[in-house]
Amino acid sequence: MGTLTRTISAFAICAMPTLALAECGGSFYNFKSGLKSEAVARGISAGTADAFLANVQQDAKVLRADRAQGVFQRPFIDFSRRLISQNRINAGQSNAGRYDAIFDQIEQRYGVDRHVLLAFWAFETDFGAFQGDFNTANALVTLAHDCRRPDLFRPQIFAAMELFATGNFDPMRTTGAWAGEIGMVQMLPQDILINGVDGDGDGAVSLKTSAPDALMSGGKMLQHLGWRADEPWLQEVTVPAQMDWALSGLNTTKSTADWQSLGVLARNGTLANLPASLILPQGHKGPAFLAYPNFSVYFEWNQSFTYVLTAAYFATRLAGAPVYDAGNPETGLNGDAMKQLQTKLQARGYDVGKIDGILGSGTRAAVQAEQMRLGLPADAWPTPTLLNQL
Repeated sequence: MGTLTRTISAFAICAMPTLALAECGGSFYNFKSGLKSEAVARGISAGTADAFLANVQQDAKVLRADRAQGVFQRPFIDFSRRLISQNRINAGQSNAGRYDAIFDQIEQRYGVDRHVLLAFWAFETDFGAFQGDFNTANALVTLAHDCRRPDLFRPQIFAAMELFATGNFDPMRTTGAWAGEIGMVQMLPQDILINGVDGDGDGAVSLKTSAPDALMSGGKMLQHLGWRADEPWLQEVTVPAQMDWALSGLNTTKSTADWQSLGVLARNGTLANLPASLILPQGHKGPAFLAYPNFSVYFEWNQSFTYVLTAAYFATRLAGAPVYDAGNPETGLNGDAMKQLQTKLQARGYDVGKIDGILGSGTRAAVQAEQMRLGLPADAWPTPTLLNQL
């Protein structure tokens, strides 16, 4: 699952030196020559760059995987039920006990709750069982050569070269996800350079074979991405039958006292005394959550709203939260209808990104704006009623 969803973290990109990027596309041979020139300019030896690139080839399977993101067209309830099984919950609990001492160290050193890492570990590789078999060097160079997102993947090539120079990457044998992530929690080369930790004390950082190394490294990465120690990330809430639904969404933040005054209450326990946003993934008649500041860090790991919310919710389940109340959400749109909606919204001047049938942040914002204009409940959940009125 993780190989379909992992994206490049903003931290990883910002950490790289800024150099002018060569053109993407064109001759693959010439493109590799350009990579060598840039590698040398970055301080990597010509011999290292030559040896790294010598056998790198384009991988058509990588490009097909990059285009095949249809799973994200599923709404939150379907998506989360697909990913969260009793087997995964049981395995999470088992691994929590098995690596209890490691998680203690992570929580003390990096302030990252063990259940957050357990959820990522489960979704990314099923606790290390499925780490991907794509050649990582081929994947990174293929995606950098491709002109869809070259700026995201090109810096990772030079990070992989640095790992190669220290004996921690083999361009012929290192494998992972189609987007270049490696190991049990699927980290990119730059993330490994910055955040790799020898968790088991054997003198090496082995993210593919050592759970302590992978978990400690993941914890350090989340800390660098801004994780706040000893704070929650997500909590299920109940909402009143009527309120100003335009207040929902990640762009609006209120104190929990303000949310309580509006009738938003914790479904279990009490609300944290932190700023929070009200999330209604399938509208005001479906599940409801308050997202606390740590929730934003999830988007540095992955940019899919549905994946992020599911991972954050699964972490709360592993920590003991009950199954969410699915409610009775209004019927949504299938992939083709969502593309029609995105096309109409784009024609009205909204930036919805790629017309892909996925309810991302840009589409949500546009839907909410149009709902307000049309006098519909502005909960950012697109329905056939909205599509018809447009």
